Amino acid sequence: MRTPLCDRLGIDVPIIGFTPSEHVAAALSRAGGLGVLGCVRFNDAAELDRVLTWMDENTGGKPYGVDIVMPAKVPAEGTQVDLAKMIPDGHRAFVDRVLKELSVPPLPDDTDERAGVLGWLHSVARSHVEVALNHPIKLIANALGSPPADVIGQCHDRGVPVAALAGKAEHAVRHVENGVDFVVAQGYEAGGHTGEIASMVLVPEIVDAVDVPVLAAGGIGSGRQVAAALALGASGVWMGSMWLATEEYLQTMGESVAMQQALVAASSSDTVRTRIYTGKPARLLKTRWTEAWASPDAPEPLPMPLQNLLVSHAHNRIHAANDPSVVSMPVGQIVGRMNRVRPVADVVAELVAGYEEALSRLDKTR
Repeated sequence: MRTPLCDRLGIDVPIIGFTPSEHVAAALSRAGGLGVLGCVRFNDAAELDRVLTWMDENTGGKPYGVDIVMPAKVPAEGTQVDLAKMIPDGHRAFVDRVLKELSVPPLPDDTDERAGVLGWLHSVARSHVEVALNHPIKLIANALGSPPADVIGQCHDRGVPVAALAGKAEHAVRHVENGVDFVVAQGYEAGGHTGEIASMVLVPEIVDAVDVPVLAAGGIGSGRQVAAALALGASGVWMGSMWLATEEYLQTMGESVAMQQALVAASSSDTVRTRIYTGKPARLLKTRWTEAWASPDAPEPLPMPLQNLLVSHAHNRIHAANDPSVVSMPVGQIVGRMNRVRPVADVVAELVAGYEEALSRLDKTR
């Protein structure tokens, strides 16, 4: 399964894994891929620094990367209080009513709420970059396309390549013009923020449009699909959803048992693409929470980052409730293959074995 991308990043197999869990990211790096830690859940730069220090000590000297959320254009975002005042009362009332109808209990008074509210803000993302570059990271990826030019320059000055997600070929071309080193071609099937073009169409379009390595993302959860991605011209794969159903994920998000139960029970048709999570189109697991937002009396989702600020407390309550029918979780259509919880190393081994089987089967057709 080795490609030139492996030599460039110092990894054994061209499997790049995005995850909010440092335990998953470290396990993936130890298994020969590149674990990429999502930073958006960190409101506090000091906390991110502590977690990356843990990564330094638990990856066995293997490389890892980080993922930030930073628009190329610097927004006028104001303070957190200013942003909160921009959320309409009607939206707040709707969220409160839905939580009551879904029997989601309030959080205990002494609950330390999950981070991630401020992580969507541009200024906080910049602090994430500053912290990450003080660690031996091998990649910075941006979930919202090209980072600002000065951030790309800052990364390159430290010898750290930059990756950016693209849902269209023109987006990929613009990323490369901006100085991005790797393009993640993310198809419609993917979880989280995603465009409208399917991976089978998108990957070769982007491969033909740019002269940098392309990672295929969206709908990849087996060795056969890795082989297909490489056959389409990708240099490797970018996977996110598959790591949600791993034992290591619970080491970071220990109260996520209900979420994993919901994912394991879901089929590939049990997702929905909606703006209710962050304000931008994102694919989520279909639950009673997403159905409530699809009702005729639901308000239109707010733009980023207001929507995230609106629902962040609700997500904390939903997460704590541990009800599989209500969970709010980004996940791709590959969820239909996530039918059991297992270690990260087992997922990687199965991907490699499936890849080899696919090549062997193709070889027999010649």
